[in-house]
Parts: sequence; structure tokens; C-alpha cells
Amino acid sequence: MADLNINLGGLALKNPVMTASGTFGYGFEFEDFVDLSRIGGIIVKGTTIRHREGNPYPRMAETPSGMLNAVGLQNKGVDYFINKIYPDLEKVNTNVIVNVSGSTIDDYVETAEKLAYLSHIPAIELNISCPNVKQGGMAFGTCAGSAEEVVKAVRKAYPKHMMVKLSPNVTDIAEIARAVEFAGADSVSLINTLLGMAVDAKTRKPVLSTVTGGLSGPCVKPVALRMVWQTAKAVNIPVVGLGGIMNATDAIEFFLAGASAIQIGTANFIDPTITMKVIDGINEYLDENGFGSIKDIIGALEIAD
Repeated sequence: MADLNINLGGLALKNPVMTASGTFGYGFEFEDFVDLSRIGGIIVKGTTIRHREGNPYPRMAETPSGMLNAVGLQNKGVDYFINKIYPDLEKVNTNVIVNVSGSTIDDYVETAEKLAYLSHIPAIELNISCPNVKQGGMAFGTCAGSAEEVVKAVRKAYPKHMMVKLSPNVTDIAEIARAVEFAGADSVSLINTLLGMAVDAKTRKPVLSTVTGGLSGPCVKPVALRMVWQTAKAVNIPVVGLGGIMNATDAIEFFLAGASAIQIGTANFIDPTITMKVIDGINEYLDENGFGSIKDIIGALEIAD
């Protein structure tokens, strides 16, 4: 068995396989299918300072080789999470990371401050793909200046590991990554969903109530791989890759492109045991190819001069 341990900017993972926010609930929903303690990290659904109902239905749609979602960060708020969800998460023997979302910088800071006191939450994932209501709805993560501003503010309030989830809906992903690294991010995760839409030709109406939504699944993997490769070359902090990972081979491609860890998202909806299969598949690949550690293949992509 190869060594799958990885240190993600001070965050120790027993293996580099994590679950993506919004696709794995709080982890309990999958206990009948997987051993949660075998997963390197569980990133729970997006959490906001206050209760959010989310968007009206329909808010999910299947597309060729992917899916669109516009759930709208439905959750009961950070206080509910702390009082009702967290006590059960304390019993889970792996890293539990909270995805933090907000509409203003103050929202992010206040949510992060509350989570900082939870001993069994070693890290947060800052979702900067959220619309900044004070800037007309432009997402924090689509501009280097606003991305740096929100990360810097949260860094002052949150002392533990801060992973920043980057939006792919930008011209230069490396510029955004460098900005959040400068502002104090301990790692970056990418990609978040791509902006897309679906149309019903029979009704001549959009399929989603919000018209547009986030595209995920196998169709986004080439874009995600390219952005992970670009980002890994641009920053000195660890990169966590996600986007269309459906099996162990997909995961290995992300490691070769420079990812130190990966997240599995949409595949959880198709096969609730996929995390176990990917962990085992990574082990098999390393053993078969004579690698003693996952670290041996991170950024090992061979590119001709």
C-alpha cells in the first residue's frame, strides 16, 4: 500500500480524496454507503450567516455529460449548524471542513468567526463565487481586487486553515489565485461550477427558474484540468482540484497536473460509494507504477520542451 498521507498547508489529510460542498450533505446521508473515516476530508454544504431558503424550483437539470444546479445555498444558517449539526459531526473521524458563503464581506467574516471556535472543524472553504450585493451582484471571485479584499478580511478573523474556492468564470484564473494567496489563503480549490443554461424547446422557456445555473460533471473536466495546471504553476500554496472527477483515473490526472488533493462532487449523485472506489484506485495505480507515495505524482506531468 502506498503512502496517501498529504499535508495541505498545515492541514493533515489521511488521503487526498475529499467530497465537494453541496454534493455530500453533512456526510451523515452517506453513512449507509461509505466509511466516512476513510475519506480524507468532508466539505459540508454551503453555510451562510443567516437562514436561506434557496431558489424556487426547478433548480436542477440534467445536461449532456453533466448537470446544472441553481439551488441557491439553501441552509439554516451558521447558528443552526453550530447548535444542531456540529455535535454529531464531532463523532466523525476525519477532517470536516465548512464551506462558507456570503453576500457581503461582513457576512463572510462573521460566519468564519463563529466557526473558528469549533475544535473539530480544522478548516473552512471560502466560496468567493457568491454575488457581492454591494457591487451590483458581481461575484467576489471574478475580480482580483474583490477576491483579495474578502480573503484578507476573513484572514484577520479566522486563525485556522483557509481554503479558497475559485470561480472558473474569469479570464485569468492564475491572477485570482495569486491575489488570494497574497491575501492569506492557505490553499485554493478549483473549479467551482461553470455558468450555463438549459432551454426547453417545447415550451420555449428556460429549464431552471433562475435561467442560468452552475454546470458540473464530466463535461467540465478539461476546463478544470487546464485551470488546475495553470494555477499550480502560479502559486506556492497547495491546489485542490475538482470538476468532473468520476473515477480514480480522473483523480490521477489532476494530481499529475499539480493538484495536491481532489474533491469529488457530481459523481456522488451517481454512485454514493465513489469515494471508496477512487481511494482504492489511487492506491492500485501507485502500486502498479512503482510509486511509494501520492507525493511522487503531484505535478509530475511530462511536457515536451
